[in-house]
Amino acid sequence: MAVVSLRVTERVVPLTSENGSNERPGEARAMRLSTILLVDVRGWVLLQERDEYAPIAPNQWGMVGGRVEDGETFEQAAYRELAEETGLQWTTGLSLWRDGHFRYSHAATANHYNVWTANTTLSDEDIVLGEGRQIIFVEPSAILSLGLSESSAFFLPQFLQSEVYRAMRD
Repeated sequence: MAVVSLRVTERVVPLTSENGSNERPGEARAMRLSTILLVDVRGWVLLQERDEYAPIAPNQWGMVGGRVEDGETFEQAAYRELAEETGLQWTTGLSLWRDGHFRYSHAATANHYNVWTANTTLSDEDIVLGEGRQIIFVEPSAILSLGLSESSAFFLPQFLQSEVYRAMRD
């Protein structure tokens, strides 16, 4: 498909590119990401240690989740990612905590994140590792000392200090 352009005061602005987005040719496309923070009965948070093969943040700790696929809502992606990475086949129970943007230090554009939360009575033994080195519930006081991915280092402190997290622990 050809790029359709509109001339505006001597500057050409693409209206639609080949993939249907409004990005300029050669410009990085912002990702849409859906991540999940499950909190167990102790108040510990489920996190994933990524392995060396991870395309983003290898060998770092992060939130469970990933990209929103074309035609998929953020919520649908959250449940799909939860199943793919942990084996948990949930269809309800997640609540949206944060709808925001985060830009990695090496990136030109900010990615759009939805961060979902839920309480759970599950334990590490209930989680099936579908991706990464390990996925475990981590004690809140230890989270910030882990080698966190940039996005997790941005969102997790905010979550741990939030009223939502405090209410989940009560």
